[in-house]
Amino acid sequence: MELGIALPTSGALASVSNIARVAREAERLEYAAVWTYERLLRPLAKIMPGPDGSPQRIPEDYRETYEPLETLSYVAGLTERIKLGTSIIDALLHVPVVLARRFATLDQLSGGRVVAGIGQGWMPQEFATANVPLKRRGAGLDEVVAAMRACWGPDPVEYQGRFYAIEASEVNPKPVQPHVPIIVGANTEAGLRRAARIADGVNPNAFSYDQTVAAAATFRSAAAELGRDADALTVTARANVPITTDPLGDGRPFLGGSPTEIAGDLKRLDEAGVDHVLFYNLAADDLDTHLRLMDELRTRA
Repeated sequence: MELGIALPTSGALASVSNIARVAREAERLEYAAVWTYERLLRPLAKIMPGPDGSPQRIPEDYRETYEPLETLSYVAGLTERIKLGTSIIDALLHVPVVLARRFATLDQLSGGRVVAGIGQGWMPQEFATANVPLKRRGAGLDEVVAAMRACWGPDPVEYQGRFYAIEASEVNPKPVQPHVPIIVGANTEAGLRRAARIADGVNPNAFSYDQTVAAAATFRSAAAELGRDADALTVTARANVPITTDPLGDGRPFLGGSPTEIAGDLKRLDEAGVDHVLFYNLAADDLDTHLRLMDELRTRA
């Protein structure tokens, strides 16, 4: 199993210097990837429907969020080996050819280290800001993936869909990687099945052991039903959890707590076929402590 770290692109530690330090330390500690995510804005409403439709409080971390691909382009120049991933970019808020070119440019700048994590989005205010109807999410995501892959393929690039069209054109640069891996953020059964159909991997949130393993099983089973090589596809679980010096004991969140507690959870996930776990430390308020804990977690895991 691989491990990844979310860069401090939002929250209490968000700054250019901290992003640089975490990226360098993650590579030194032999983490497999660093990750960013996207938010266009933070609505002033205190409560709104979350990704699963249930009411949720808008996180304070959304107040300031560095742009994901610009951040990873900066990090590409500071590192040599570590993968650069997005978890996730809301694909429908972008023109597919522009998003494809940005990912391809990052792949060129990094020497082929991109993992293109995308999702269909969920925040109504962001869709309104981008002038994209919320009802386009499912079918629109299918087309964004198809159009981006067309852009990464040989010229002339041509695509005709219901929502997007590209006239026969030269679209460059191309990525360094022959096949840029696309992983799709999904938690519902419909989303997991869509990822199995159109993507190279899935990126569910890890709320519990049973839920994470079930998501992986649904994804791989759906891929096999479609005649795809399920073992060649990846499951990247996102853990938004507190990572703490002291054990949290009974009642702690799955993949949260002390490095020793988390290492036990990781062993179970590894045995269940999860390929990568990326950590967004909800308790990080001091960078030295955060990095010490990530060092200990890597060692114990």
